[in-house]
Amino acid sequence: MRRIRGGKRKRQRVRVGVPDAALTPNAGMAAITELCGQLGVIGALDAAVGPVKQRDRGYGAGELLTGLAAAQLAGEDFLVGLDRQRADAAGQLIAPVPGLSSTTAAGLARRITAAQWQAVETGLAAVTGRMLALLPPQRAAALTGGPVTIDLDATDVEVYGCKKRGVAYNHQGQRVGRPHVATWAETEIVLAADLGSGTDDPRATAPDLLRRALAALPRRVRAGGRVAARVDAGYFAGQVARAAHDERIFFAIGARRIAPLWRLLDGIGEGDWTDAIEMDNAQVAVADYRPDWWPANTTLLIRRVRLAPEQVSADPRSRRRRTLHPAQRALPIPGLAEAGAIYGYSFVLTNLDVSAPDKAAAAEHWYRHRTTVENIFRDSKHGAALRHLPSGYRQVNTAWMWGALLAATMAAWLHQLTAATRGETILAGHGVRGGKAMIETLRRRLISVPGRLVRHAGQLTLRLPPGHGLLAEVLARLRALPALP
Repeated sequence: MRRIRGGKRKRQRVRVGVPDAALTPNAGMAAITELCGQLGVIGALDAAVGPVKQRDRGYGAGELLTGLAAAQLAGEDFLVGLDRQRADAAGQLIAPVPGLSSTTAAGLARRITAAQWQAVETGLAAVTGRMLALLPPQRAAALTGGPVTIDLDATDVEVYGCKKRGVAYNHQGQRVGRPHVATWAETEIVLAADLGSGTDDPRATAPDLLRRALAALPRRVRAGGRVAARVDAGYFAGQVARAAHDERIFFAIGARRIAPLWRLLDGIGEGDWTDAIEMDNAQVAVADYRPDWWPANTTLLIRRVRLAPEQVSADPRSRRRRTLHPAQRALPIPGLAEAGAIYGYSFVLTNLDVSAPDKAAAAEHWYRHRTTVENIFRDSKHGAALRHLPSGYRQVNTAWMWGALLAATMAAWLHQLTAATRGETILAGHGVRGGKAMIETLRRRLISVPGRLVRHAGQLTLRLPPGHGLLAEVLARLRALPALP
């Protein structure tokens, strides 16, 4: 009796069997495939770019970019990641572009011309138009009715290796390529993009990029007449303002802190300042200033933010210290405490209506949210793989850049199509994108989900582990969309 009660059940030993070819670590790729199928992404890109080879066989530009975007959404960092995806036999059955290898992708990218890279924007514009056509009417009207904002910005992507082409050293001594991107801020969709080097001045190509971005907007958006371009002080030049004026759109361009602007502060009284919106200790004022060769309706918008001495760094390279008035900037930190009120200033040149204090505050509040494009850069770098350029060939790196930007755009399309009429999304994130999930969160919750593919009675069934119902809900919402005409 004692031996029976004292006995312990032995845990069974686990044996490792042969690999199951029906398992895939990226079952959520089925949602990306369904999205691409509903919107006709590959066909739209192929139609816009045209053939890239003499013989019409194999992969086209649409499959190249979609395959690169899908691989980056799955977490692949380099071109060899295409080969890892290809080795996943079950995953290839649900991939948007099965069978694409790294050598094929690199060889195909080197065939695409500069004009064809710009034609990619036309293909994406067609897909965005289809996305809007699939939205509920009230949701589509909210997006297209305006205001519609085009954000222009550039970001540096550091590379290594002296033989890489199309890159150069920037002012920080880093060898970089420089993607120059225009986005539709309200939807976080990429409209146009170029890949330059570290010595390229974005002001030189900004007017052309702005015109291409306008052309990539849906027709009913452009017809609304409430389009505005929003750029930072790196574009402080009259070319961008004149291009916006010629296209009959609004603009707001950050101004560099030059001597004439500092002198204007002497003519602004305390009663001319009004409190900024949703920013503590900040005020806004308007001054009559227009540089030479800028549009005649240009006005200067000024924001000042009161700072405590401990908020100012002693390092002269500090970004916040550079916002101080030159008279205060020259003082040491102990001297700032005795200088009275300390303010950091920012200047914006705009043709928006800032004739009343409340309109000026609203314009400054809108301009302050130009960081939307920076969120897209962060998502493309840390969620996709724009944080490096993997090839020595500029054309291949351009394809890689477009793959990362297409991945971010796919995430935006997915958010819009799975959102309810009021805009609530089931792909929730944490704040930085208006509550929408970043790519890394999408990968963890939706894409990198294990699954088993089973064939039975001529049908392919995807079986998911318990507790992963988000993929099934996303697929159901995508399949419930109305058919395009």
